Formats: sequence, C-alpha cells, structure tokens
Amino acid sequence: MGTLSLTSPAFEHNGTIPAKYTCDGNSELSPPLSISGVPEGAQSLVLIMDDPDVPRELKADGVFDHWTLFNIPPDTHEIPEGAIAGEAGANSSGAAGYTGPCPPPEYEPSEHRYVFALYALSGPLLRFAEIPTKRQVLSALEPLVLEKAELIGRYSRT
Repeated sequence: MGTLSLTSPAFEHNGTIPAKYTCDGNSELSPPLSISGVPEGAQSLVLIMDDPDVPRELKADGVFDHWTLFNIPPDTHEIPEGAIAGEAGANSSGAAGYTGPCPPPEYEPSEHRYVFALYALSGPLLRFAEIPTKRQVLSALEPLVLEKAELIGRYSRT
C-alpha cells in the first residue's frame, strides 16, 4: 500500500463538502486540499474531481467532470482554497477551472459523491496542443502512474 495521501481541512473523507464550495455558495471557489506522501521519483501530480452520480437522463455517461489539474509540481503540499496548482484542464462545462458541486435536487440520488483523485506520475510533464479534457489527461497519464490517492466528499441540495 502506498503512502500518497489527499485530505482537506474543509471536510473529512466521505464527509459533507461545505456549501461555500458549491453552487449554493460560490461554485468557482475550490476547497483547500492537503497532499502528503508523494512517492520518490514523482515528476508531477494530477488532480481530478468528478461526480459519478449524475442522472443518465442529464448526462449519458453519468459522470460530470468538475476539476482537472495536471503538471502540479511534486513538492506541492497544499492547494489553498480557490487556488489552482499546475495547469487546468477543461471541466464538463467546457471551462478550464473548478466548478462546484450542484446536484439537481429533483433527481435521485439527491446526495452525490465527489471523487477527488490524486495521481503521482513518473516521466515528463504532460503536454497538450489545446486545453485537455479529463479523458485526455487520464489517457496520457495511464503509463506514468506511480501511486493514486482518493478523497471523497458528499453534497446534497435538499
């Protein structure tokens, strides 16, 4: 088992994401994150936040990409509230940056999970001709993953 860890001082693993980081507060304000245990030899980090609980009536694959960061320096120990580390990829809204949780209350489940996945990568920095999507970043990082850590937050608008 690896030592890579991703935590937040704003919420516990499987805990509730405070409303201030959602569409009910400020949907562009990301929560603070803490990173530790980056493995020896890591050249960069990637952070992806998505919602795997989106109703398929709204999005065919059932996943909304909220945040994609790549080429984060491996000596990064925190990403402060509202900050970006490394380079930002596109979220499902098409913007390069964070978009907060906003589960539609009229659909089930009313509470959604938000998965923050942190990857430690070996090898060169990721390069893209245009702002990449989560899928493009995941495809590029696949052969370079040294370790992965996850932090899950939950949010409901009901």
